[in-house]
Amino acid sequence: MTRSRPATYLALTLALLALTTPSARSDEAGVSDDAILFGQAAALEGPSAVLGQRLRQGIVTAFTEINAKGGVHGRRLQLISRDDGYDPDRSVAQTVRLIDEDKVFALIGAVGTPTAMATIPITSARNVPFIGPFSGAEFLRDLELPNVVNTRASYGAEAEAWIKHLTEDRRFTRIGIFYQDDSFGRDGLIGVKRALAKRGLELVSEGTFERNTRAVGSAWRMIKRAEPEAIVMVGTYGPCAEFIKLAHRSGFYPTFVNISFVSANELARELGPDGEGVIVSQVVPFPWDRSIKLVADYQAAQKAFDPTLPPDFVSLEGYISGRIAASVLEQTGPKPTRASFLHTINDVGRFDISGSIVTVGVRAIETPPKVFLTVIQKDGTFRAIDRF
Repeated sequence: MTRSRPATYLALTLALLALTTPSARSDEAGVSDDAILFGQAAALEGPSAVLGQRLRQGIVTAFTEINAKGGVHGRRLQLISRDDGYDPDRSVAQTVRLIDEDKVFALIGAVGTPTAMATIPITSARNVPFIGPFSGAEFLRDLELPNVVNTRASYGAEAEAWIKHLTEDRRFTRIGIFYQDDSFGRDGLIGVKRALAKRGLELVSEGTFERNTRAVGSAWRMIKRAEPEAIVMVGTYGPCAEFIKLAHRSGFYPTFVNISFVSANELARELGPDGEGVIVSQVVPFPWDRSIKLVADYQAAQKAFDPTLPPDFVSLEGYISGRIAASVLEQTGPKPTRASFLHTINDVGRFDISGSIVTVGVRAIETPPKVFLTVIQKDGTFRAIDRF
């Protein structure tokens, strides 16, 4: 795999950290006779809190289900979650706290590209498994980061699905982009440009906003000038909803396409009537389709954990990550270490989660996770585009 500039930066950082990281053995950290401790540093408060909260709900739902059946090799799975506010500096502090003070076995359910870019050098230098990050960033898929366990498709794959639909199904040629002005947004921007270039096209307009804000007016004015037929969006639910509502108030109704990271359910809730026709790409199965055993098991586990929680895409993704962690531990054996856990990931690579095969590690390069498109209906529910 070609090494990108972020990956080169990470390699240098890892080398420096390796020189300063204590050499004391820590493979058994977080493992006791009756429990295995996981840690989550994610947005649990602030403008993007729903992302971390729902991801946590899904992970805890999976762990509760597994523990009710006796755990894994007699050990209960436990989760400590700490709020990083979707801020890289805070994420570093919380990640170090989880590893050094809480002594977690592995990290799971991190939220975001900029936060992951800041914390990955720390986890990689210490060989701490980094499971199910809620990010499709390309740098997380570098083979030189063997501690990262991706469970979702890349942003590049999502961008390809968007552009394929917009150019081949809709026959659009004038496409603009609204994106978060950081590593997350730029990763999406690169994917969109690449997908358009394959078809001999370029973006007609671009507009950005600052992370953890809803200041979208300037971006709207920049994008509107080109009169795009469609606007693809790489951001969180708050600013994306604000942008769409602003466009509609101005009498402008292009096709809007959002990335999975947006939190589709929260976007639909914030948009209300303005959500009809908005497209969102997804990287997990339909959370309401009980014909899929994985979804039926997720719904049953969530109902047992908290019957007031509705199904949604983000908590399903967390549930899948929790189930994968348990499956890997089961196959690793009764004396798990961080090293043996990661060895199992790359040695096995394919895990049967309630009849659905989830591919992780190096095998995910051969069989990438799927992407599909959904559209928000008038009543705020979702329908798959291929059935629309």
